[in-house]
Amino acid sequence: MELYNGRPENTEGRLEREVRTYDLLDRLGIPYLRTDHEPADNMEACNRIDAVLGVVICKNLFLCNRQKTKFYLLMMPGDKKFKTKELSAQINSARLSFADADAMLQYLDIEPGAVSIMGLMNDHGNDVELLIDEDVLRDEYIGCHPCVNTSSLKLRTEDVVKIFLPAVNHGYRTVHLVGED
Repeated sequence: MELYNGRPENTEGRLEREVRTYDLLDRLGIPYLRTDHEPADNMEACNRIDAVLGVVICKNLFLCNRQKTKFYLLMMPGDKKFKTKELSAQINSARLSFADADAMLQYLDIEPGAVSIMGLMNDHGNDVELLIDEDVLRDEYIGCHPCVNTSSLKLRTEDVVKIFLPAVNHGYRTVHLVGED
């Protein structure tokens, strides 16, 4: 894996959702580093990607309430354990579960394995509430996918919060996840 500054020179063969991500970041003037890789399907592969980027890629979980009327995108450190009870109490939503692939595609135009904050650019109806663990906000950089799981990006956290989110008409709620047993 190599580290590149910005978008690929040739976007032929790349999915439109990935190219749209680069187009938006470039239009907003947000600098980013990128690496291309095979789909990361285990922690060892994720650790190799993290080492190339020099950042821990966030764990991004797409969740919903039991009625499937509220959807949430949770960003948390990859090394924290996720406990639904802990989050449910903070956002006053009982019975959180993982949203299905159809909802992920409908709201974020993302498929399983590629969930990312970048998908919020496709949530034009603001149907997804962004939840960010406070530890993610303390880091200088965020690692995420550009709406596909064959590339990963390194962006300044401040750029994501102060430029990207307002541009895609999304706010966020800070949550505190302990992640311990």
